[in-house]
Amino acid sequence: MDLVLIAILLLALAFGGIAIKIWAKKDGEFAGTCASNNPVLQEEGAACGMCGAQPDEQCKSDK
Repeated sequence: MDLVLIAILLLALAFGGIAIKIWAKKDGEFAGTCASNNPVLQEEGAACGMCGAQPDEQCKSDK
């Protein structure tokens, strides 16, 4: 039972930390979400789902 309570507490702290990060950031955006900042999308050559920028382009949502 103690292990379950510890696991729930740690999960609550993780979700709380993410919530605070979103709340503290301007517009609630995470850094590095554009294709130009994501190594997986850079390898595949996929366009960013948020702004449409290609991996070799600058993020268009920064404008």
